[in-house]
Order: sequence, then structure tokens, then C-alpha cells
Amino acid sequence: MTLSGTEAQARTLGGYDDASRLRQVHDRDWVLDRVTGEPEVLVDLGSGIGQLLQAALERHPSLRLAVGLERSEHRIAEAGERLRPYASRVALHQADLTAPAPLPHRADVVTMTSVLHWLFPVEQRVLAWVRDHLAPGGSFLLTTYHPARDEHGLGGEDDIVREALTGLGIAPEAVPGLLADRGVLPIATRTRPEDELASLLGEFFTVDTWWEREATVTVGEAAQYEHFHAATFGDYYASVLEPGLRAEFFRAVGRAGWRRQQERGRVSAMPVRLWRLVPRGQDSAQPRQRTDTT
Repeated sequence: MTLSGTEAQARTLGGYDDASRLRQVHDRDWVLDRVTGEPEVLVDLGSGIGQLLQAALERHPSLRLAVGLERSEHRIAEAGERLRPYASRVALHQADLTAPAPLPHRADVVTMTSVLHWLFPVEQRVLAWVRDHLAPGGSFLLTTYHPARDEHGLGGEDDIVREALTGLGIAPEAVPGLLADRGVLPIATRTRPEDELASLLGEFFTVDTWWEREATVTVGEAAQYEHFHAATFGDYYASVLEPGLRAEFFRAVGRAGWRRQQERGRVSAMPVRLWRLVPRGQDSAQPRQRTDTT
């Protein structure tokens, strides 16, 4: 079967370099602004196409090794091309973060942006891995998104998907059951509430500092959001439909995003939190505090 352009993009998570500018790149810069001192080893979990690793290498000449762990072989390949000029200062590993293998590296900084919700409900595995791979005095910089959710556990991107499926003739009230029947857990369900997440993180780390801001996505046309969804979520949601309907599903997602843009002046907005964490028992460099940023 011949796939449409967007279907093929979703299958390989292609086009992320362009799509990530709408939201995820802001996390990258936000996180790297909080890296202090002269780190020698940095590990990025869910390193994608290597954007954060590249920016970290440019910002911190002290880095002798930037390590990326990523599940997608397509993104690993793209990252390899991007990071080729840095040669021996880079190590990329294809890895499933729900069960990461040990590495010989101990990191001064571990980063993970826009990834933790994909590891639900076994986040403890990667959190223990991070704790065990931090060098003395090291820190873990983690971003988490917290969309409002309804009684079905849907929110954020789930709402846009529900609107798209409704446009394809599926009743809105039937969408939660359709997702459940196909084994697709809503992203807002995967994203734990802040207090629940803080308790989970507290099993492994002390929260040194955290910041919050609002993550807003705006687009200039329907196609831009269609491709953002495909590059970010792949065929995660599209898999609930028969193959013959998936190309139209992606177009419907684009239309839903564009409708929201025209009606609200943005496609979506939700709180995102950046946590600086240190292993339990390690003195933190600053008192725990809340700092709000825009």
C-alpha cells in the first residue's frame, strides 16, 4: 500500500527539525540555560535528532562527551549526520527508555525534555537509571507537561484528536472508548499531575528547584499543524483507524488545529514544568524554590 506524504512522515517521525520549532525547541533552550559550571559529560534521554546535544556542545566547550539515548532508528540516523562534526565527543545509543541498559558513563548533567509521559506507567525504571548514572554533584534537568484533563483522562493533544475524529464521523462521546479499545492511552492520562509526579520523583531525587511557564503552540496554516502532529506523535493516534482512513485523519488534525488557531489565537497552551533534581542524600546547591517564568 502506498502511503501519503504525512503517513510516511508519521511512520518515520520525519520532519521533526522543522516541527519542533513550534514547541519542543523552547524546552531545549530553557533546559540548557540551567546547566551551570563546566560539565564534562552530558546525557540526553530521548535525544531525538540531536538538537539538544548539538546546542550543548556549542555552549559548553568543557564537554568531552555528549551521549544520546533514542529509540527511533530514523532519529538516531538523523542525529548521527547532525553531530558528525563533533566526532569522538558524541556517543549515540538506540535504547528503549522503559528498560535502558547500563552505560559506562557517569554524567554531570542528565536531561530529558518532553519524554517522561511516554514512559508511563514505568517511569521508575528510567528514574532509577538516571540516579545511578549521575556523577557526584550531578543534576537531572527534566521537563514535564501538564494539560488539563476531563473525566475520561483526555486533554491537550487528546482534545485536538477528538475533534479530528469527530470530523471523520465518530461521535465525541465514542472517542474515549475507541482509544481504549485500540490500546491508545490518552497523553493527558500518561502525564501525571504535578503532586503525583513530585511524589514519584521524591523516591529517587530531591527537588532542588523548579520553574514553570506556559507552552503555547501557534501555526500559520492547517498543513503546519498536520505535520507537527505527525512528526511529534507519529501514528500513535492514527492507529485507532483503518489504514485507508489515516491520511484523512492527519488532514483532519491539521484542520482542527487551524480552527483553534483562528478561534483562539493559538492551537494549544498548557503548563510545562522544568525540574532540577539531585539524588537523594546529595546536598542541593540552592534551597528548594518555585520560580515562575514566561
